[in-house]
Amino acid sequence: MNKVLIIFLIIAYYSIVLVNCQRPDSCNTPPVTGPCRGYFPRYGFDSVSGQCKQFIYGGCNGNGNNFETEEECMDQCVNSESNIEIMPEEPIPSYTIKDVWAHNVEEEFRSIRKLILKYPYVAMDTEFPGIVVRPLGEFKTTAEYQYQCLKLNVDFLKIIQLGLTFMDSQGKSPPGVCSYQFNFNFNLTMDMYAQDSIELLQKSGIQFKKHEDEGIDPHLFAELLTTSGVVFMENVTWLSFHAGYDFGYLLKMLTGKLLPDTENDFFELLKIFFPTIYDVKYLMKSCKNLKGGLEEVAKQLEIERIGPQHQAGSDSLMTGLSFFRMKELFFEDSIDEGKYSGHLYGLGASAFPAGGFGYENDPVNIVENESP
Repeated sequence: MNKVLIIFLIIAYYSIVLVNCQRPDSCNTPPVTGPCRGYFPRYGFDSVSGQCKQFIYGGCNGNGNNFETEEECMDQCVNSESNIEIMPEEPIPSYTIKDVWAHNVEEEFRSIRKLILKYPYVAMDTEFPGIVVRPLGEFKTTAEYQYQCLKLNVDFLKIIQLGLTFMDSQGKSPPGVCSYQFNFNFNLTMDMYAQDSIELLQKSGIQFKKHEDEGIDPHLFAELLTTSGVVFMENVTWLSFHAGYDFGYLLKMLTGKLLPDTENDFFELLKIFFPTIYDVKYLMKSCKNLKGGLEEVAKQLEIERIGPQHQAGSDSLMTGLSFFRMKELFFEDSIDEGKYSGHLYGLGASAFPAGGFGYENDPVNIVENESP
C-alpha cells in the first residue's frame, strides 16, 4: 500500500511540475502585496489550488502575478495551458516500393523523369542468377582474373531484378513511391542460373513464373533508361553496395553488347553512363567498426529494413539509407568526391588511380558479390 501511495505522489508531483512549466513564470510565483499601504483589490494565481484568488495590493513593488480582474488572471495563468502551441514532431519518413512489370514500365518511367529533377541521388541494387562460370588459364594479375570472372558471368547470364531508389541531397525520399523494383523476363527452363542463388531468391519471394509471363524486356528497359535523365548526367549520383556485377548488368543492357574485354575499357564505359558513383562497401574502409554485408551494416547503423531481403527494391532502399547515415556519422556530412567516387569494392586493382575510377583490390573476396 505504501508503494502505491509513493508512486501516486511521484506522478502527482511531476504532473504539477509539467503544468507549471507550461504557464508563464510570473504565474508560478506568489502574488506580492508590496510595502505601500494602498488598498487595491487584485487577483493572483495560486499554484497550489490552481485557481485565481483575490488579494490586496498595496500599490507598489508588486510582481507579474497581479491582475485587475479574475478573467485576466484566468486567461494568463489557467487558460494559457490550452493556448500553448505544441510543435508537431517531424514526421517519420514513409517508404513505398513499387513493383514494375512489362505492363506498367513505361508509365513508371514517366514518373521517374519527373522525380530525378528533385531527387538526383539514385541508390541501386540488382538480383541476378549467381556465379556459374569461372575463367580458366593463367592471369598476370588478380585484377585480370577478377574482371574476367565478372565479364564471363554477366555475358552469359540475365538480370532478374533491378531496384532504383530516389533521394535528395539530404537523403530524403519523395512522398509516395521512392523505390522502383523492375522485374525482368527470366525463364527457369531456358536461362542459365546457379541453383543455390535461385533457391535463395525463391525463399525471398521472387515469383519466377510471373517473371516468365510478365517480365520486362531488357531492350525496352534500356531505351527507357537511356532517355530518362538518370544516366549520362553529371549531376546524378549513383549509390551502390559492392556493385561490380550490378553495374556490369546495367552496362550490358544499356549498350546491348557484351562487356568490354579489358577492365580499363569497362571503366571508361562506366564513367560515360555513370559519371558519379559511390560504393558503400568501399566507403566502409574509412568507417571504424563497420563490417559485413548490407544487412549487417544496416543493423549497425540502426536502419530498419523495408520490404524483403534479397529483393532489389528493398536492398536499394537500404543502400541509400546506409549511405546517408554513414555520411552523417563518419564523414561529417561531406564525402570527398575525388577520393571516394568511382571506386567499386572487391574486384581488383584501380584502373584509374589518378582519376579515382577503378576497382579496389580485395584478394580475400575475389568474386563474391552482395547480390543476389
